[in-house]
Parts: sequence; C-alpha cells; structure tokens
Amino acid sequence: MQMTLFRPGDSELLIRKSRFIGHVRTVADRAAAQHAVAVLRQRHPGAAHVCWALLAGGHSAAVDDGEPGGTAGRPMLDLLRHQQLDGVLATVVRYYGGIKLGTGGLVRAYTDCIAQALLAAEKKPLERLCVLRCSVPYASEGTVRRGIDAAGAQLLGVQHAAEVILTVRIAVGVQTAFIAQMRDATQGRLAWSEDFGY
Repeated sequence: MQMTLFRPGDSELLIRKSRFIGHVRTVADRAAAQHAVAVLRQRHPGAAHVCWALLAGGHSAAVDDGEPGGTAGRPMLDLLRHQQLDGVLATVVRYYGGIKLGTGGLVRAYTDCIAQALLAAEKKPLERLCVLRCSVPYASEGTVRRGIDAAGAQLLGVQHAAEVILTVRIAVGVQTAFIAQMRDATQGRLAWSEDFGY
C-alpha cells in the first residue's frame, strides 16, 4: 500500500565533523520540490551541498548537488521507494567538516539521515482522489455545499450560469456514495459530468 506523510520529519547527524540536516515533507509536484530546495539554499548559504530526492505523482528526482554521482540523491530516492512513499520530498543539507567520507560513507550518511527523518515523521495511507463536476439548480446549491463538507470533500470551484456548476475533489473510495447521496438530497436535480483521476 502506498503511503504519504501526515506530518513532516527532521533529523540531524554529525559524522566525522560533517553535519547532515535531514527533512522529509509532502509536496505536490517537482515545481513545489524545487521551490522548497531553493528556500533551503537561502536558509543555509554556508552549506556545501543541498541534496534531495522526490517521489510525487509518478515523477521522481535524485539530485547529488556536487557530491559524487549516486552517493546522495539516489540512496534517498531508493529509501522513499522502499517505504512505498508518494508525494514526498527528502532533503539533506550538508555542512562539510573537512574529512572525506568516501562513497560508501556518503551513501550511509545520506541514507541514515533520511531514515531518521522518516522515523520522526508520521505516515498515512495515500488516498487517491478524483475531481467531479456537477450542475445544479440555484435552489439546491446550499444542499450540495453541505454535502461536500459532510463528505470531507474539497470544493475547488463554483461557476454561476444558467445553473450552478460545482467542481469537487473527493476520495475515490467515497465517490460513489457521495454521488448517490447528492442525487437523493436534490431529488435527482443535479447532473454529473465525467470525473477524472487526480
């Protein structure tokens, strides 16, 4: 079962005078990951390396940021894959302590740093979402909005035209029951357009 993070996690290791600061957090996509890494670079201008790995929505990345190839980003990415995580960014900021660790030492350091951060994080099952769109008479808009809240869904958008068009993000597991409840609550006066995975 795929998992994601409910709460982020941090770690800090000191290995042969080098300081490794690890962090794992949720991100939606590569652009959000790159932004988070840019913020880290600003916060740690004296760091020798800001290495990162990403698994989000079918996209992956493993960035060594000047460390020898395959010693930082790839081990972190392998750890995210091994734990079946998605929507997660792993970052390690390294302050070089003047003693070389060798390729094996670097792999262990980056892996251990992210492993510790993942132990501190709280995980949850990854919930697959879909987006639904419905049109409903103005008189039933309040009923549908209350149903969206009750289902734990998220209202993404509302358009007011001849009827009200609502766009909703909801968990795939409750989608069918939600549609049936809304049809009953509005006495069949709403029309659903085709949903698409999210």
